[in-house]
Amino acid sequence: MEIDPLDAVPSPASDHEANRSRLNTRVAITVALLATFMGICKVKDDNLVQAMQQAQADRVDHWSYYQAKNIRAEVAHATADQLRAQLPAKLALQSEAMRSAIVRYDSIARNEDGKKETVRQQALQDQATYDALNYRDDQFDLSDAMAALAISMLAMTSLTQKRWLYLAALVPTALGVLMGLAGLMGWHVHSDILARLLS
Repeated sequence: MEIDPLDAVPSPASDHEANRSRLNTRVAITVALLATFMGICKVKDDNLVQAMQQAQADRVDHWSYYQAKNIRAEVAHATADQLRAQLPAKLALQSEAMRSAIVRYDSIARNEDGKKETVRQQALQDQATYDALNYRDDQFDLSDAMAALAISMLAMTSLTQKRWLYLAALVPTALGVLMGLAGLMGWHVHSDILARLLS
């Protein structure tokens, strides 16, 4: 039996199949890693959304409480002023009771004014908390968008077997991972333009 030296040389068809197999393997690994990363980011993003909803509810509650305190303080101020205006026309015995009522209403008004400032500060802090959480939520949203684009491009790569398309898909992959890591780690990386476009 004779050995044909051409049997040892790979045919162009088998080279093509090997390249195709390597490209499909890279695509599959990239998609699997990206999907896993997206899952981790999704859990964190969902927790952030819950915290944002709580901050929003707290802000609304505090502003409502502030308004209630404001109304109570205004009623106390108005009542004290009304009693002061009537004071000269009252008899001595009645005027003492009115002075006592004026002192009481002035005290209520001062107390409510002090409380409403505390509540106002809480409401402003709730808004600041919401804004900080929204900043991070935007990072996860951008990560999701970039990862979805990357997965679509990787699917097209697998169908067309174009190596350049795989390399192009790595750009949104890298951006998606960067934005996801920024959200997870609390980095100050943000694209206001893309966030406004996607919101």
